[in-house]
Amino acid sequence: MNYDLWTQKFLTGKTALVTGGSRGIGKVISVALAQAGAFVAINYRAGSEAAQDTLEAIRLDGGQGKLEPFDVSDTKAVEIAIADIISERSAIDILVNNAGVCSDGLVGRMKDADWNDVLSTNLTGAFNLSRAVAKIMIRKRHGRIVNISSTAGEAGNPGQANYCAAKAGLIGLTKALARELAPRNILVNSVSPGIISGGMTERLKETQLEIIRNHVPLGRMGQPEDVAAAVLFLCSGMSDYITGQVIRVNGGLYM
Repeated sequence: MNYDLWTQKFLTGKTALVTGGSRGIGKVISVALAQAGAFVAINYRAGSEAAQDTLEAIRLDGGQGKLEPFDVSDTKAVEIAIADIISERSAIDILVNNAGVCSDGLVGRMKDADWNDVLSTNLTGAFNLSRAVAKIMIRKRHGRIVNISSTAGEAGNPGQANYCAAKAGLIGLTKALARELAPRNILVNSVSPGIISGGMTERLKETQLEIIRNHVPLGRMGQPEDVAAAVLFLCSGMSDYITGQVIRVNGGLYM
């Protein structure tokens, strides 16, 4: 999907890092940022073929990017990856914290490993990247950080205590960083998707999806491009007075 705004290349000369950028929403965000002119570093932890496909999609469209495989929950790996990007690009102007996993289960049966893995990837990973990239943005006195949260982090879902806690934590992290970094002209916002086709919804049965759609005022699921459009807006000059906000892309779903 192309939007007229994207073709204006308003991010030409910018460098973006998208975590979990190899598939699903992350892939579409990566391609969209590249279409807008940014050089995109695509992070992923596993699935090198999918990551390569995303990079090829960017290059076939005339964009530029590179692959950055590392675990966002690993502080040392994050530092090495950031140094690698800086050695080539000198700055990181945009950070999209999109990396996420889920390991669902009722709270009474949830294992420590299930809790820790989801929190360390979805929340601690965003902190690790934000801390590292903020140092670079502070020196430049400019930057954009966008955290991909979820309706689940605002409303809660049974059987997803770990996932909901992590996504709610991302919103708190967003607001804290927005206040802390605003004096250096670094804007920090969150995009909170509702039910988006592809990705984690692929695990659901059609009967489950139908129940969900019936709760959405627009009567349908969103597309990854809908989320990418919100991210592009927050990375553009049209959002220069917006920080600490949660942009909800959910078709009117409020549970």
